[in-house]
Amino acid sequence: MGTFFVGAILVIVVGLIIRGMIKDKKSGKSSICRCGGNCNACGNDCHSKQ
Repeated sequence: MGTFFVGAILVIVVGLIIRGMIKDKKSGKSSICRCGGNCNACGNDCHSKQ
């Protein structure tokens, strides 16, 4: 029974992380970008590949 609860909590946490990453990607705050959304810092080169 304890394993089920731990597994359920883990699934929920991973789902929330993925949902946050998708929302960030849609709003242009992707964690993949090296400049962290500050395009002046990287010269927009990380955004030109999208």
